[in-house]
Amino acid sequence: MREVQRPLTDWLPITKKEMEMRGWDEVDVVLVSGDAYVDHPAFGAAVIGRILESEGLRVGIIPQPNWQDDLRDFKKFGKPRLFFGVTGGCMDPMVNHYTANKRRRSNDAYTPGGEAGFRPDYATSVYSNILKELYPDVPIMIGGIEASLRRVTHYDYWQDKLLPSIMESSKADILVYGMGEQPLREMVRLAQKGVPLTSMKTIPQTGVMVPADEDLPKNKNWDTFELNSHEDCLQDKLKYASNFKYIEQESNKLHARRLVQQIGNQKLVINPPCYTMTEEEMDQSFDLPYTRLPHPKYKKRGDIPAFEMIKFSINMHRGCFGGCSFCTISAHQGKFIASRSEESILKEVEKVVDMPDFKGYISDLGGPSANMYKMKGKVQSICDKCSSPSCIHPVVCHNLDTSHQPMIDILQKVDANPKVKKAFVGSGIRYDMLVKGYNKLADDSVDRYMEQIITRHVSGRLKVAPEHTSDNTLHIMRKPSFKHFHDFKKKFDRINERHGMKQQLIPYFISSHPGCEEEDMANLAAETKEMGFELEQVQDFTPTPMTVATVIYYAGVHPYTMKPVFTAKSKKEKRAQHQFFFWHQRDKQRGIRHRLQELGRNDLIEKLLTPPKGKSVQHAQGSKLNQAPNSKRKKSSHHASTNAPSKNGRGRKKKTVSGNSKRHSRNK
Repeated sequence: MREVQRPLTDWLPITKKEMEMRGWDEVDVVLVSGDAYVDHPAFGAAVIGRILESEGLRVGIIPQPNWQDDLRDFKKFGKPRLFFGVTGGCMDPMVNHYTANKRRRSNDAYTPGGEAGFRPDYATSVYSNILKELYPDVPIMIGGIEASLRRVTHYDYWQDKLLPSIMESSKADILVYGMGEQPLREMVRLAQKGVPLTSMKTIPQTGVMVPADEDLPKNKNWDTFELNSHEDCLQDKLKYASNFKYIEQESNKLHARRLVQQIGNQKLVINPPCYTMTEEEMDQSFDLPYTRLPHPKYKKRGDIPAFEMIKFSINMHRGCFGGCSFCTISAHQGKFIASRSEESILKEVEKVVDMPDFKGYISDLGGPSANMYKMKGKVQSICDKCSSPSCIHPVVCHNLDTSHQPMIDILQKVDANPKVKKAFVGSGIRYDMLVKGYNKLADDSVDRYMEQIITRHVSGRLKVAPEHTSDNTLHIMRKPSFKHFHDFKKKFDRINERHGMKQQLIPYFISSHPGCEEEDMANLAAETKEMGFELEQVQDFTPTPMTVATVIYYAGVHPYTMKPVFTAKSKKEKRAQHQFFFWHQRDKQRGIRHRLQELGRNDLIEKLLTPPKGKSVQHAQGSKLNQAPNSKRKKSSHHASTNAPSKNGRGRKKKTVSGNSKRHSRNK
C-alpha cells in the first residue's frame, strides 16, 4: 500500500524554515532531546511538545543536536519567549551507551539507522550547560528519565562514585521528575500569566536549588524532611544508604513530604509528587494529535529501531506497584496505576489499523507490567496513607483489587475489530498475580485472563520474570518465592495441553544481583535445567540510579535494615556467577565442574553436566533491567563493540548503517 504524504506542518517544527512555514517569527518554548523526533505518545519529547501546543504555545524541537561543532543546532530557533526544555531522551544516556560490563555499545535504538554517537554521555547536563552559555537569561527546565532518576545524590556506576543532584551539574533552573504532564500544565498556565519560571518554587513534582542561608519556599500544606547532605554522603556510605528509604517512601506516597538536601552552599528542594493522574488526564495526553511517525527528515537515514518496535503497539496504563529492587519504573512513573479509558484505547486502535503499512497485527497491548490495567485500592483512604514501596511484596495487599476483568474486556473488544487479525501482549506479565497460591485475593478472572492471553494474545512465547530461584535473593529483589513460578508453569502447560498448543514460556533471570551468592547461581541453573529451560542470554545486574539494589551495590547494606548484604562486584565474581547458565556449552563445562568441586557441590555437577532425561529443552533468556518509559522489555546487546564508532567531528559515523537492530534495553 502506498504511503500517504502528510504536510510537514503536521509535525512540530525542528528547523527555522519549518517554524516559518507555520507563519511564526519566534517560538515560546524550545525542547532539546537526545532522541530523534518521533511524534508518538511513547516518546517523551513528542508528548511534552504536544502538551505545550495544546496549552496554546508555539513549540520547536531540537532533536539530537550536535554538541561538538559551532553549536549552530542550539541556535536554530533563537531565544524562546519562555524557556528551554531539556531531556537526555527515553533512556538514561549512560545505559544507552554502555553494557553492564561498561563496554561502549555500537548502536542506539533511538537514532535513525540505529547509529551510535548522536548524543553525549550525561546528555541533559551537556545540553543544559551549552544553553546556559548561549542564552544565560533564558530559564531551563530539565526532565525525562535521566533527570528524574538523578534528582538527588546518586551512585553513578560508570564513574563508580556518588554524584550530586543533576540540578547541580546541569545548572538548570527547575527539574520536573516523573511523568511531567501535571506540573508542566500548571507551570505553563502560570507562565502565560507572566510568572517567571525561576519564581515557580512550590510546584508539585519539581525540584529547585535555593541558597542554603535562605528560608525555604513557603507552602503551608507540606511537611519537610531533610536528607543527609551530599557532603555527608560522600564521607559516609551509610548516610547515603539511609537517605534512600525516605526518598523511595516519599516518592511513592500520595501525600508526601517535601525533601531537602544541602549541596555545598545551596539546598536542593524536591517538592512532593502530584496525585496519580486521572483517567481523564491520561486520555488527554494520549489523545493529542500525534502523527505517530518519525519526522520525515529521517527517511534517507534508515529506520529508528525503538519506533519500529512500538509502531503498532498501544500503551494502556502507566506505573507499577511491584516495587522490584532493581527497577526504576516506580521511581519515575510511580507505584500507583494511571489507566486510560477504554474509549481512548479503542480510538488509538483505530489510528493504528488505519496506518498504511499495518498488516493486521498489534504488537503489544500493555504497559510497564501488562496485567495491572485499572488496578487500584479498594478503599482509597487506605492508599492515601500508604508508604509501602510494593503492593504485592512480601504479600499481596489486602486492599488491592487484582481483578483482571477490565483487561479481559479491552482485549476482547480489540479482538472484535475486523481489521485486527491478532493483538499480542508483548509486555512482561506479573505471573505472581495469576497464581492463587501467592495472590490469595485473586478471583476467577485471573484464570480467564490467563486462558485469554495464552490462546489469543501470545505469539508462541510468553515472557515472565521470576528473576531468580533463591528465596533469599528473591526477598531482596522484592519478588515471590520461585515455588510460585513452578505453579504458574503447571497452569501454563495445562492450558496449552487443553487447547493443543505448544506455546513457550520465556523466563528472565538476573545474575550478580545483590544478595546472590555463587552457589545460588549454580542452583538456579540446575533447577531451571530440571524444568526444561536452556538459558541463551543472561543479564548481569546493572546498577542504575534510584533503586534499592544500586544502594546495596554501592553501600554494602540494605537501606531499610542497614544490615550488610553481599554483592558480586569484581569481574571475576561476576564471571563465576554467569558461567553456570551455560552448562549446555561444551567449552564451559570443564570450568563449571572445577568450580563446583571447589565449592563441594558434587551433587550439582551431576545435575548440571549430565544430559537432561526425557525432557524437551526450551530456550529462554536472561532478564533485561533497563527500559525506556512507555516501551516494552526488549532484547539488549551483550556483544557491543568495545571501540567507539568512526567520527566526523561530532561523534557520528561517516557511513550510515542500516537500522535493522532491535537490541536495546530500558529502565527495568
